[in-house]
Amino acid sequence: MKTKAFIFTLLFGLLLSCGKAADYSPEFIKDTTGRYLFNANEVIEVYFNNNELFLKWRGAEKIEPMYLDENTYFIKEMNKKIQFLKHPETQVLYISEVPEDENAAITYNYKKLEDSVQVPSTYLKNEQYTKALEGYLAIQKEDSTSVFIKENGFNRLGYNKLREEKYKEAIEIFKINVALHPESDNVYDSLADAYVKNGDSLEAYNNYKKALQYNNGNRTAKRFVAAYNNK
Repeated sequence: MKTKAFIFTLLFGLLLSCGKAADYSPEFIKDTTGRYLFNANEVIEVYFNNNELFLKWRGAEKIEPMYLDENTYFIKEMNKKIQFLKHPETQVLYISEVPEDENAAITYNYKKLEDSVQVPSTYLKNEQYTKALEGYLAIQKEDSTSVFIKENGFNRLGYNKLREEKYKEAIEIFKINVALHPESDNVYDSLADAYVKNGDSLEAYNNYKKALQYNNGNRTAKRFVAAYNNK
């Protein structure tokens, strides 16, 4: 295993030193440019700049794949070799991971998306909250344990918006959390906090009361409801 690792490292260094460059045709650029579904909530974006291929992925705006040979690249951020391949049956373009075993079957890993198709995180980023919720509910239906619908993730994002004094955005994010986790006192408590910041005491009261239905020991909710009722 150490010998194989050494050989791979040596070959990798030689490839870097060779400085190979691709000469992309207009057809190749047109076909491959776009977004590819990495998972239910993330995409890989492929784009070209001055005839050079780049990727956007997980917050990195300019990942530069290393050109190995015709239509084969190494992406160090993923630690994978990839190719662009069309599925023989559907003719849909995919980013395909190149297996280490040359005899292994070809896999079609990351499907190219049509321009009109978005993942929930994109809708959320664009403040299209209704469509974002639809997407997250679809993910939840497929996998109720998905990391993309975790309560604490939306809670963290919502409170980030509160700290930025973007109260209406925080409210919409907490509403998504409520829809995904309707039996958690914490989601109602957080939504109520956002309504307080936004100056809507009635909606804050309604949501603190809802929080108490699921946790009658919620102290913040108890104090607010008591104070509201004593007005």
